[in-house]
Amino acid sequence: MPSQVAYTDTHAHFGTEDAGAVVARAVAAGVTRILAVGGNPELNAGAEAAARAAPGHVRLALGLDRSQATATAERLRDFEERFAASGSCALGEAGLDYHHDAHTRERQRDLFVRMLDLAARHGLPIVIHTREADDDTLAAIGEAGSPVLASAGRLGVVHCYTGGKAFARRLLDRGLAISFSGIVTFRNAAELREIAAYVPADRLLLETDSPYLTPVPLRGRPNEPAFVAHVAACVARQRGMDAAALADASTRNAECLFGPWPEPTLSRGSPASG
Repeated sequence: MPSQVAYTDTHAHFGTEDAGAVVARAVAAGVTRILAVGGNPELNAGAEAAARAAPGHVRLALGLDRSQATATAERLRDFEERFAASGSCALGEAGLDYHHDAHTRERQRDLFVRMLDLAARHGLPIVIHTREADDDTLAAIGEAGSPVLASAGRLGVVHCYTGGKAFARRLLDRGLAISFSGIVTFRNAAELREIAAYVPADRLLLETDSPYLTPVPLRGRPNEPAFVAHVAACVARQRGMDAAALADASTRNAECLFGPWPEPTLSRGSPASG
């Protein structure tokens, strides 16, 4: 993919061992801004490692996702203290998944409301995971989402969108952004590509959700932020626009939502290490 374009990956997960090398490869590929996202203790630690490795390119979002629905009260308090001290620009990821974890749906909802409240108290947007939980997701946002952030277009983003057009409309009406991952490149994702064309230009974000959901034509390889250009190219074709223009627009949207990234510390085109 062309390296002249500057891309933003608004959702990437990292391990603690190779974070620096992954970021270096991304920057060499023109991905100059990355949001490192947590969700459980391991993912939170990986996100922090990535932010330490390249603070000029990586911003941080710590969160507790549906896998932590049965966390003890002590663990929740510990996380909230860690989050307050972390310098996160967002809380994430958090949300509901009734496809994989329907048996914990009540505990999931309680945790999601708590995460929404925590984000609101810190005046930060939230990165939301939702699957087969449309109504409960909207109800929780209505209960605990910040109306101040919503009115400013900074309530948060539903990442790795896989829902329908009607749900997308309801999310947009609530002031949320919508992000598309490598799934949009999949052969059986025609309806999702139509939604990627439907979302207004000022509400659209791009992501890899790495190391998962590697985009076409790189299926079979572990995903990396360096591959977000393939997501951008697919969405740009669907919207009938230039990939560079889409990359610029999605970067502006990311900085409006999460705040500006600091000055780069690695050079584009530099070789990856590790």
